[in-house]
Amino acid sequence: MAEKVVVGLSGGVDSSVAAALLHQQGYDVTGLTLWLMRGKGQCCSDGMVDAARICEQLSIPHEIVDSRDAFEQHIINYLVTGYAAGNTPLPCSRCNKAVKFAPMLHYAREKFGIDKIATGHYARVTIDPETGRYQLRRAVDRTKDQSYFLYEVAQEELGRCVFPLGDLTKIETRQIAAEFGLVTAEKAESQDLCLVEAHGSMQQFLDRYIHSHKGKIVDTSGKILGEHDGTHHYTIGQRKGLGVAAANPLYVVSIDAGKNEVVVGDRSEAQDGECTIDQINWVALAPTDRPIRAEVQIRYRSPSSIATIMPLGDNRAHVVFDEPQFSITPGQAAVWYSGDIVLGGGLIEPKS
Repeated sequence: MAEKVVVGLSGGVDSSVAAALLHQQGYDVTGLTLWLMRGKGQCCSDGMVDAARICEQLSIPHEIVDSRDAFEQHIINYLVTGYAAGNTPLPCSRCNKAVKFAPMLHYAREKFGIDKIATGHYARVTIDPETGRYQLRRAVDRTKDQSYFLYEVAQEELGRCVFPLGDLTKIETRQIAAEFGLVTAEKAESQDLCLVEAHGSMQQFLDRYIHSHKGKIVDTSGKILGEHDGTHHYTIGQRKGLGVAAANPLYVVSIDAGKNEVVVGDRSEAQDGECTIDQINWVALAPTDRPIRAEVQIRYRSPSSIATIMPLGDNRAHVVFDEPQFSITPGQAAVWYSGDIVLGGGLIEPKS
């Protein structure tokens, strides 16, 4: 009897190829699409249609699960609360944890009795023969690697995951889609954040939920340089769109939502050598109270840097980098690696 798997289908080329490859390999595949957004979210409406077309093309069943309440609770409210507080939340990793992987696995088990799920993420899963822990690894295509966004996936779900694209490059994925003749083969690349596709920009999305209050843009000495129209329009390290004239480039150094101020400075003032991490999820490495030397990545597109992670208890840690880092941003994730293996990660706390 063929092994059964539920494949999360967004309607994009990546998840389509994941389903097609597993189907070709002899799996009994069921497509599952999560309906995430209310209203006329273009990515959801088009995505559901394209996911249904892929399932029809592959002659596999297709299920749509209404996940709008969960998405609003865990993602939209999370984003709005974070930005209103002056942080820059990371919705994709939280969505993977709270909306996608655990709920998908639960649904697959309860509805179909299936204990394996797959997605079109660029990542890999292996098992450590010594510890028995599942290892989340970077994808072969480092330009598409999404392990940073998957660090919050728990061991229970990770051990039930299949990532068919982990050993492929994006070019190879496109070629496979064309070879299969998939209806999504030429579909344009989606943006990293579905809310941006639905609303046009993150600013437009946030402006629907957060009332803008004009406030001061100041330098690190407190000198007033200009005016902003809402602290939620800014993020640490931002250079463009400040609306402040200066002889040298200025960057956002900090955001004080309580004072309704945006603080700017030169590039060196936007650097820091340490940060505190909260809400840690240990992945390949079991929870520990001992210091760890690892490569730490503080943004999705940032290179990793050597640092010492010093656990503090209560799923918190202090991270000290060997060299100062640019734009360490509260709300973003710090994910630590050993080579291509994710050891763990957590959310960067605001500086006290």
